[in-house]
Amino acid sequence: MSKPLRIAVAGLGTVGAGTLRLLQQHSALIAARAGRPIVVTAVSARERGRDRGVSLEGLHWYEDAVAMAAGADVDVVVELIGGSDGVAKAVCETAIAQGKHVVTANKALLAVHGADLARNAEERGLILAFEAAVAGGIPIIKALREGLAGNQVTRVYGILNGTCNYILTTMRETGREFAEVLAEAQALGYAEADPSFDVDGVDAAHKLAILTSVAFGCPVNFGAVYIEGIRRVSALDIQFAQELGYRIKLLGIARLTPDGVEQRVHPCMVPVSSPIAHVDGVFNAVVAEGDFVGRSVYEGRGAGAGPTASAVAADLVDIAAGRRGPTFGVPAAALKNLPLLPMERHRGAYYIRLMVLDRPGVFADIAAALRDERVSMEAVLQRGRAPGETVPVVMTVHDTDEAAMMRAIDRIGANEAIVEPPCIVRIEAL
Repeated sequence: MSKPLRIAVAGLGTVGAGTLRLLQQHSALIAARAGRPIVVTAVSARERGRDRGVSLEGLHWYEDAVAMAAGADVDVVVELIGGSDGVAKAVCETAIAQGKHVVTANKALLAVHGADLARNAEERGLILAFEAAVAGGIPIIKALREGLAGNQVTRVYGILNGTCNYILTTMRETGREFAEVLAEAQALGYAEADPSFDVDGVDAAHKLAILTSVAFGCPVNFGAVYIEGIRRVSALDIQFAQELGYRIKLLGIARLTPDGVEQRVHPCMVPVSSPIAHVDGVFNAVVAEGDFVGRSVYEGRGAGAGPTASAVAADLVDIAAGRRGPTFGVPAAALKNLPLLPMERHRGAYYIRLMVLDRPGVFADIAAALRDERVSMEAVLQRGRAPGETVPVVMTVHDTDEAAMMRAIDRIGANEAIVEPPCIVRIEAL
């Protein structure tokens, strides 16, 4: 058998330790599939004495991950530190500069610096691999870059954050509010102590920016992603969604249109008949639509030691076996700067919930605001009458322009009979 592929692992947290465990436990299986052994020879982490549940015997320990990337006698550096800048970026840049392939699970780094890293790696004949950066154990990068290589992908979307999906699923199943379910998710380890990256949609947006580049052959552009999280989704909205035949999911959606690329992350109402509506708990799902293949659906665990380590191992096997291709499906120098569509250009249907003082003339004012922006109502739900009291009024509207919808919502929200900011959720016909 050929000489081993030598690996250095930067970061021994949950994913790093899981990767070592997988490579040790399945060493014979991996060697058979790669055509040669894959051997970790060096590691770096902040706390040397911590018990990680995996043997570090015989491994060269580095206190400094960047020094390891520069000096370790290895073929590949696996970066599992995280973060868009700082040590993680320096590790990847140093490894590439020293002629070493890089495997990373770092979606934030790739979303911000992916195009530059890919260009540097390709100029040196090196591989920058990142299957683990998007949707954990789902091999969606390989599916888009290789399995669907004969297609023009026109849309890719999905549930890209397991924390948000767990929260929305639990809210639907229990009727509890966001804050209570978030606290439970934190206690169970599904949400971080500071959950902002997850619940505010940033994590999903990082992943969507990467998927957009691979799907459409354009540079990664995190700054072009519209981002809206789930903090304002209430148990009442989830209840009304069910009555209307929908479920609420945080989706990342990228679409290639004749006018350019649309990228957005926000809560969506999806029909209960759609496959993605039934992906619950901490699971992720990604749907890709190609002109020849039609719709492909991929589902699995999107985070955690096992699924992420599985994706890292897949990249290492490809490198060991000599399988390579352009980082984002086409050479970095050939990525096309496609026009970017702002959110104001989005067109679709909407759910609107208003908390309204029940008094004469209010509904006429709401209807007038919609009429003046050429927004057409589809359905209205109101639960009983309570003169002088607050009641929820729910409307769905037909396809309209985002800009017109926002102008109408601003006008409606300014009405003194609307006692809290209007809640809107975009409806997706998936």
